[in-house]
Amino acid sequence: MLCTVLLCQLMALPLMANGNEYVIKNGERTLYGVLSKAPQEGKRHGIVILAHGFAGTHHFGYRYFDALNALGYQAYAFDFPYGSPFSTLEKNTMNMSVLDQQADLETVVEHFRKQENIDPKKIVVLGESQGGLVAALTAASIGKKISKLVLVYPAFCIPYHWRAKYPNLSDIQDTTRLWRVPMGRRYFEEIHSMDAFESAKKYKKPVLIVHGDADNVVPLADSERVVKMYKNARLHVIPGAGHGFDNDQFAKMIGWLNEFLSE
Repeated sequence: MLCTVLLCQLMALPLMANGNEYVIKNGERTLYGVLSKAPQEGKRHGIVILAHGFAGTHHFGYRYFDALNALGYQAYAFDFPYGSPFSTLEKNTMNMSVLDQQADLETVVEHFRKQENIDPKKIVVLGESQGGLVAALTAASIGKKISKLVLVYPAFCIPYHWRAKYPNLSDIQDTTRLWRVPMGRRYFEEIHSMDAFESAKKYKKPVLIVHGDADNVVPLADSERVVKMYKNARLHVIPGAGHGFDNDQFAKMIGWLNEFLSE
């Protein structure tokens, strides 16, 4: 099966979160998100910044909020502009770009580093699927500003998959649709020569990777490859899990995440 990134099933996600609307500006781009309430007011906390996958939204992050708050972390889930037809603000996916999403994530990290109630030594980035690829690229770019990295079925396959689909830049269509979501030429032009694996190994701090062995969208083999490239990484495999975890599988992942963040 062609490796792509799974369209987020919003109907299965919680619609409300224990948090407040929180908007960050990246130049002309507006990042709409929700910031979970601080577990203890008046203290500095770590923060986990949550990066959604292809055609997802900030809603995916709500699932993590309670567990992260219980560990003393705030959590911030936001929409990548143009990242989904379901985004709160910019919905035109023809403008979707992995590199723009990387720039957005870097902006979010920098924003929270400057907040008085955030411990700049405890900034964690967690990305799912395409968000995992974006998180890995961001960590490689600004690694000293990110204390730990969490990758959930990360889509390192995106560049090589689309390179196989479009071997030459001239092969790229003006509009490509993936699960009825239209994307423009720029998305594919920018990743055409990208080596996500080579970029990833620039990050030297701790990395947690979680992947299902029944994932038919993003190959487990990619996570098995990249865990060996990182200097300090571990991979947990969930038997029977696909590209997306049910409640029991998610609980397993939260257990590993708690362990990882508590170290």
